[in-house]
Amino acid sequence: QLKKNLSSCSTAFAAARGIAMSTVGRLAAGDWKFFDRISAGETSFTARKYDEVMQWFSDHWPDGADWPETVARPERSDAAAQRSDTGGTTCSAS
Repeated sequence: QLKKNLSSCSTAFAAARGIAMSTVGRLAAGDWKFFDRISAGETSFTARKYDEVMQWFSDHWPDGADWPETVARPERSDAAAQRSDTGGTTCSAS
């Protein structure tokens, strides 16, 4: 089920952004072949990696794109919410 969730999110994200799966892998997992290897059954991943990638998707999901219905979406992180509230930039107090 976790592999299906990753596949659903990566495919939907790539389609919504109009980018290649290798780009999604590089951005979300730091590994341009991550999703290719999962699809081919050539690799496994830890629960921590799954959580990190799913959090990345939730934080960077394109506006107006539908999140896959069969996948639970993590809450957006505070940093992502702040970027959204400030128009994509973060502010620091000085």
